[in-house]
Amino acid sequence: MARRSIPLLKHLLSTRSQSQSNSLGSTRWVTYMHRPGDGTPRPVTMIPGDGIGPLVTGAVEQVMEAMHAPVYFEKFDVHGDMKAVPSEVLDSIRKNKVCLKGGLVTPMGGGVSSLNVQLRKELDLYASLVNCFNLPGLPTRHDNVDIVVIRENTEGEYAGLEHEVVPGVVESLKVITKFCSERIAKYAFEYAYLNNRKKVTAVHKANIMKLADGLFLESCREVATKYPGIKYNEIIVDNCCMQLVSKPEQFDVMVTPNLYGNLVANTAAGIAGGTGVMPGGNVGSEHAVFDKIAEQKTANPVALLLSSAMMLRHLQFPAFADRLETAVEKVILEGKYRTKDLGGTSTTQEVVDAVIDALD
Repeated sequence: MARRSIPLLKHLLSTRSQSQSNSLGSTRWVTYMHRPGDGTPRPVTMIPGDGIGPLVTGAVEQVMEAMHAPVYFEKFDVHGDMKAVPSEVLDSIRKNKVCLKGGLVTPMGGGVSSLNVQLRKELDLYASLVNCFNLPGLPTRHDNVDIVVIRENTEGEYAGLEHEVVPGVVESLKVITKFCSERIAKYAFEYAYLNNRKKVTAVHKANIMKLADGLFLESCREVATKYPGIKYNEIIVDNCCMQLVSKPEQFDVMVTPNLYGNLVANTAAGIAGGTGVMPGGNVGSEHAVFDKIAEQKTANPVALLLSSAMMLRHLQFPAFADRLETAVEKVILEGKYRTKDLGGTSTTQEVVDAVIDALD
């Protein structure tokens, strides 16, 4: 009996092996298995914000409803000209742990502090993450762009420590600490490790700001020694900008102090297709806020839709995130529905309807 079973066992194993081999080339392997209770709807704080914010956050609500995504929104009316983020908004984010927001415009000058910066400080959202990549079907000057910019979010020039020494002379302080520098470096290397990234590049100006940026580099170097499998290098910020616009494909994960990260992320986004299509988020140890990386004049919903996919993945709903990203990419690839900033004539609602149709 045992001898007769051996050929049958070999046949079954051979058939299974061939089946797995065929499936590898035609299907996506799903490694995440939903646990009991994972489908319970999660509350998310929503801040529509200023300008086109209500339009693009409304677009996200429509798509989430069409997907039957397990989230629901608690909306708050917040505007950039307010003196502070209302306490009930902060309480909601602390309770829900997650927020999706449109743009909050910061008035130029006048001593009005940025509500975006206030949110980061109040919730200790120390890491800003922006993924800049080529979307198939969207023409750009460079191919093979897939850059993740990870920016320290709580100190540097954004510390807001300014004063007038004498009339006509203003002093602005740049604060760099070892604690925050090590923390953002660890986040960058851990992100690279978990996402199978090969290289982390530290952006700096330590040739001029030898103490401040020198401390940032020292922290990055110490953390790099704990990740021998990930290549580490450094680049001066002005050379970095030149390299970004000439050979962006050389970069993988970039870790930066606060101000440089803002400049580098927007430059990388422009290279990869524009801020209208690049997702972003601000993450802390307990809370996360997902938004667009820059204020737009055109109500292109793509950036916030992709940011909401990041949010779904953060909430451990990867199947919904994959479905949303696939639908958005399909609409971009077909090229029929695009807003003005992408060379099209479609309205926000037309793009939203196209994405909803692509979900099926």
